[in-house]
This record gives sequence, C-alpha cells and structure tokens, in this order.
Amino acid sequence: MKPVALVTGGSRGIGLGIAKKLSQNGYNIAFNGVRGEEKVQDVIEELSSEGAEVIYCQGDIGLAKDREAIVNKIRSHFGRLNVLVNNAGVAPKERQDPLKASEESFERLMRINLQGPYFLTQAVARWLAEQKKADDSFKGSIINIGSISATIVSPKRGEYCISKAGIAMHNKIWAARMAEYDIPVYEVRPGIIKTDMTSGVEEKYDKLIAEGLTIQPRWGYPEDVGKAVLSLVSGDFPYSTGEVMMVDGGLSLQRL
Repeated sequence: MKPVALVTGGSRGIGLGIAKKLSQNGYNIAFNGVRGEEKVQDVIEELSSEGAEVIYCQGDIGLAKDREAIVNKIRSHFGRLNVLVNNAGVAPKERQDPLKASEESFERLMRINLQGPYFLTQAVARWLAEQKKADDSFKGSIINIGSISATIVSPKRGEYCISKAGIAMHNKIWAARMAEYDIPVYEVRPGIIKTDMTSGVEEKYDKLIAEGLTIQPRWGYPEDVGKAVLSLVSGDFPYSTGEVMMVDGGLSLQRL
C-alpha cells in the first residue's frame, strides 16, 4: 500500500516540485490550492502519469473550515495519511517600507503563512498519532517549508519575514510534541528559487547571483527543494528531528 502525502500549495512552484518528486518515488498525492479543480487538471494528469493516485483538495489553509474539509477529503478517499508538507504561502501584494506597511497585509500573511500551517499541523498530527497508536510500524513525518527570510532581513516585506521566522519556531514545537510518537518533523529552508512568486524580481536576482550572492552561481529550482523533501520523508535522517535543511546554494553562509 503506497504512503500518502499532502502537499499544500502543490499546484505550482515549489509545491509542485515537491509533489512531482514524491509521486515519482512511490507516494500517492493529495495536493492543495485555492484555484478551482478545473484549473489544475493538467497538474493532476502530470502527477498521475508517474503512477500515483492523485486527488485535489481545494481550499484556503488560512480558513478553519477549509482545513477541516481538506483533511476530511483525504480521510474519505485514502483513509490514511503519512506525510504533511506545509508549503502553501503568499507574499505581500505590495512590498512596503515597514514605516508604511498596513495591518491588513500583516494579518493576511500571518493567517495564511503561519496560523494556517499551525492548525493544519494540529489536525494532521492528531491523525498521525492515531495511526501510530493503532499500528506501531506506521511511518509518518511532517515537513515545513520555511525560507531564508526567517533570518535574512527584507525590510520591504517585513510581514513575510516575520511569518517565516514563526514557521522556524513552529517546526521546533511540533518536533518536540511529536517525538513521543516517533514522527519526525523537519524544516526545509529554500533560498532564491525560480517560481512564479519570484518572476517579478528575476532581473534583480540574476544580477545579484552573477555578482556572487550565492556560492553556487545559479538560481534554485523547485526540484532542488523536492529532492530535499524526499530525502527527509524517506527516513534518511532518522535521528535529526527538528532540524533545518538549507536549500539556498550557500547564500546564508557567512563570508569574509
């Protein structure tokens, strides 16, 4: 019986890169997004072509009713869940000087980027613990997709940085809580990844990368993050719960 992975924000960008890598390596996939199902048929077909059984769970993870519906759909369809990948997130609609940033933007990012993953994890963690109690051989894990913005300051998107700093602590909290069930929790922290979210600043980062921003002189890609997630959920790091895997081409290394 194939394990099942839920990837939030899995219809594009980093989330799709993760879902593809898992579907290619023996996982059935539940992926989430806010678009209507008719708009993600190409993604369903792509993931299914790898031999995975695939369902789409439409919903805004920042809303309690949508989180409940996502979990209920997976329970109804698969009857099990092994992996949660908290990937869904948004950037500010407008980059603003922190002297001018709005509470509306701050609240939106906290709801989607931090509150949503925290309470989705709560619901899924209860289910994972339930499955572990019923079957001691059950294997589960939780992966949180953070960002170098957890520690590297971007003043004009301060609310995004704060939300990702929150995810770093969220990761530690759930690692500590789920240890009694032998369910590891990890954070993957990407750097500059080429996706639709970064398309508007592509020229800026092309220049910075060429000037040495990253030790490895290229953009990161969604498949780079997917490979990291696969290694973690495969159990390659069984004694490292709570840890952070950097996928940033060496950007965050301090250099003289």
